[in-house]
Amino acid sequence: MEFLYEYGLFFAKTLTFVVAVAAIVAIIVGAAVKPKAKKGEISIDDLSEQLADLKQNFIENTLSKKELKAYFKQQKAEAKEQQDKDPKPRLYVIDFNGSIDAHEVESLREEITAILTIADKEKDKVLVRLESGGGVVHGYGLAASQLQRLRNAGIHLTVAIDKVAASGGYMMACVANEIVAAPFAIVGSIGVIAQIPNFNKILKKNDVDFEQITAGEYKRTLTLFGENTEKDREKFKEEIEQTHGLFKTFVSEQRPSLDIDSVATGEHWFATQAFDRGLVDKIETSDDILLNQADERQIYKVKYKVKKNLTDKLAVGLSSSISQAGVSLMSRFKGMNP
Repeated sequence: MEFLYEYGLFFAKTLTFVVAVAAIVAIIVGAAVKPKAKKGEISIDDLSEQLADLKQNFIENTLSKKELKAYFKQQKAEAKEQQDKDPKPRLYVIDFNGSIDAHEVESLREEITAILTIADKEKDKVLVRLESGGGVVHGYGLAASQLQRLRNAGIHLTVAIDKVAASGGYMMACVANEIVAAPFAIVGSIGVIAQIPNFNKILKKNDVDFEQITAGEYKRTLTLFGENTEKDREKFKEEIEQTHGLFKTFVSEQRPSLDIDSVATGEHWFATQAFDRGLVDKIETSDDILLNQADERQIYKVKYKVKKNLTDKLAVGLSSSISQAGVSLMSRFKGMNP
């Protein structure tokens, strides 16, 4: 009997393991043969409803019973009155948190396309909550062009800078009809920078040869491993100056009232200083905009969400774990070395 019991337990464990492995294999195979779905989808959050719920919760916990009764009566009357009116114009909100390579422009493209399909250019408006310290020229150039699509369609665009919109970030912001910024937000940095290390001396010291073959005199100017010449440096600087010139021209066309030479020095300013220089139009946070518009407009947040497969989810989980471990380690290090 003891033998049969041990054998039965072993058999049950083995069967459970086999079934689990088979299930995992089936999921992987199913994902592989399943027709590919869309890469992502547009999600819409009703910010007006969220603000109303916040207000309702606060009122219910602060008013007396008598005051609350009067408030509900008033709300009922206003709701009935609103039914007879035309629908409110809409405010569409987009968040853009830009990285150095500006890969977020892919989502921005989809969000703007979605808005353009339904927005009433006579009534509706768009608010972009922008946060970026800049990055690659071509990436932010495309991001600015995406915002320009709204302007070209005749839709009023406001860009709100709560923290930072510098360099490529400001390239995007200047497209707007109106730029608002929180008092201590960082704005400006209308300039171009390029940095490249050179390991040629290390290679020579270790008797390592480096060969590079190009067709075209300026196919490559400064290089990581070759010996750079003054001619290479001058050409590279010329290219940087050309890019800066394009940047200045673009900002001037969007905001012709600017004294471009005085602000295109590569410097950045706090919003209160930027306001004096004409880089922003109003000192205000994005939260103030939403509260001020809540009674007049129906507010929706538009976001393009990329669908992740099983592999992506596992990769994100692993990346998150590594990141948390790094933060924890850094915290301990800082704790030991204030």
